[in-house]
Order: sequence, then C-alpha cells, then structure tokens
Amino acid sequence: MDLEHLGLFGIFIAGAIPWFEAIGVVPAGIVFGLDPVLTVLFAVAGNIISIAVFAYGGSAIREWIVRRRVANGKPAESPKFAKAQAAFEKYGIYLMAILDPILIGTPFGAAASVAAGVKPLKVTIVLSIGMVIWAVAIAWVVVALGISVFET
Repeated sequence: MDLEHLGLFGIFIAGAIPWFEAIGVVPAGIVFGLDPVLTVLFAVAGNIISIAVFAYGGSAIREWIVRRRVANGKPAESPKFAKAQAAFEKYGIYLMAILDPILIGTPFGAAASVAAGVKPLKVTIVLSIGMVIWAVAIAWVVVALGISVFET
C-alpha cells in the first residue's frame, strides 16, 4: 500500500467523522497532493456512511435525549429544539441540505431531520446530494486556485 492509498483511506475515515466531513477533508486532501477526484469520492463515501448512520439512528437518539431530559426534571423539548423545529417546518429538508454541511454538519442535520419527522431514506438521499455538491464545489475552488503545500 503506497502513501496515496493511505492518504485516501485517511480521507475516507475523516469524511465519516462529524465536523471533519467531506467539505473539510476534501480541501485538505487536495492541498496535500492527493488526486482531487479520488479525494472527493473517498470523502463523500465516508460522509454518506455517517449521514446514513445518524439518519437511521436519529429517532433513537431523539428518544434518548428526551428520556434524559425528563429524568433530570426538565421539559422533554428544549427551547433550542423548539426553535430548530420551527425553522425546519418553515424551510424544510431541502434548505437543510444546503446549509447543514456548513452550519451544523451533515450527520447532525440528518439526526435533526429524522427527529423532525422526515423518513431516514429521504434524509440520507437529500443530505448526501447537498454534501456532494458542496464537496465538488470546494474541490473545484481548491484546484482552480492551485493551492498546494508542494511546489510544482
């Protein structure tokens, strides 16, 4: 296994980690000399896995949070959740797909979307498409600007 393969494996793993995600690791991989197309593919693959895990686990996470809040004597719904729910009802899953990669992260956006009542498959598909668009756009900018840590 050569250094580029190890780098791409690292990009895949980092892409699956919330807050690193594809939009964060794509420019890093390209700047460090990895192939831009492969970097996007590996980062996106890792990120889609985390989106799916959080989407399908979103309802379980939500139930756990509610149980914990009630056990601590707090109301089931936090004021922040109520605000998020109102915004979600107003703007929906599609705006979430556009904004969550840069605001809260795609895995957390997936969990929030499922908690708001969207089916996990739809969440996974829509948020993945939004994340892919962001990753490709960021890769294009990095390549177009010629940003690299290596002199060529």
